[in-house]
Amino acid sequence: MTTSTTNSVFPDRSAVAWALLAVRIVVGIILMSHGAQKVFGAFDGPGLSGVMGPQGPGGGGIVGLLVAIGEFFGGLGILVGVLTRFSAAANIVIMLGAIALVHGKNGFFLSKGGYEYPLAIIGLLLPLLIAGPGPYTALRAFVKRPLPPALE
Repeated sequence: MTTSTTNSVFPDRSAVAWALLAVRIVVGIILMSHGAQKVFGAFDGPGLSGVMGPQGPGGGGIVGLLVAIGEFFGGLGILVGVLTRFSAAANIVIMLGAIALVHGKNGFFLSKGGYEYPLAIIGLLLPLLIAGPGPYTALRAFVKRPLPPALE
């Protein structure tokens, strides 16, 4: 039995690699920006005191802290391609929580505070959860040997 190095569905795998990089850059920057609002108070955000208070995500407290850390550091991991699948899964859970606890009652459209934004973020995260970060990551720039799947 012979195996072919080309795939009939995706004959040029470099297009997939570049697409995964583009998705990582976009969703990484978005998540880091929202996380920076929650962790550092950047971009007119509430900072940790606001996030952990009763009006914070998930009612504040430890849940608010986990959301803030997950968005910022998960976004950073996605951006550079380290722990990408873990970060994507964690942020999908965060976005599902945002839909269930905050946005779902407002309907679909973002203009009315609906769940359009978290659903779009989930759509960006799913390819990264399924396919991983692709070959263009910070670790692969420095490490030439195969990486363990847990780091991708």
